[in-house]
Amino acid sequence: MKSIVILISGRGSNMEAIVRAAIPGARIRAVISNRPDAGGLAFAAEHGIATAVVDHKGYASRETFDAALIEAIDAWRPDLVVLAGFMRILTDDFVDHYRGRLLNIHPSLLPAFAGLHTHRRALESGVRVHGATVHFVTPTLDCGPVVIQAVVPVLPGDDEPALAARVLAQEHQIYPQAVRWFIAERLVIEPTGRVVLRGEADDVTGCVVPPLDASGDVGSC
Repeated sequence: MKSIVILISGRGSNMEAIVRAAIPGARIRAVISNRPDAGGLAFAAEHGIATAVVDHKGYASRETFDAALIEAIDAWRPDLVVLAGFMRILTDDFVDHYRGRLLNIHPSLLPAFAGLHTHRRALESGVRVHGATVHFVTPTLDCGPVVIQAVVPVLPGDDEPALAARVLAQEHQIYPQAVRWFIAERLVIEPTGRVVLRGEADDVTGCVVPPLDASGDVGSC
């Protein structure tokens, strides 16, 4: 059984998706937020998951906050730390502490549209497809090794809320899948930075994104 700690700042809908997935071999030990009013804390408590708050406003610097956050996380001895809408930029020391066991989800097809306002920027750029990316976290923002991506169409007449909702629905599919692969020890980060999925068919072509087949393996677009 592998232990997971999930970090949130708000509702934590991706945290909810991971909890509801009931991933075999995984135990979610705690949900930690940097905001005491985060809605996801109530959901976690209702599902018997321990919760904690490390309020960033109580710390004079990013470094002291991250040190306190590490202490709170490590009390649970997690095998994996999951960022699920955790809206803080983390220090290099924090990222290095959890290197290879820190996952994040970003609402774009990285490396496109790193940073904020991804849906607005996608619409303004005129791209025909958009999506979401689960990746390992590295010190460079939104540049870590990619685990899985989901592609959605950008439709005529889309606005930010419509596009965001379409992307979020896919986030709720691919984030639990990425965690499932990690727990099953199927993810390998090569020296080049590419993530290889153990057991992936050699003849998989097209987009390594949903739809996923019944076994939880990647399908083709």
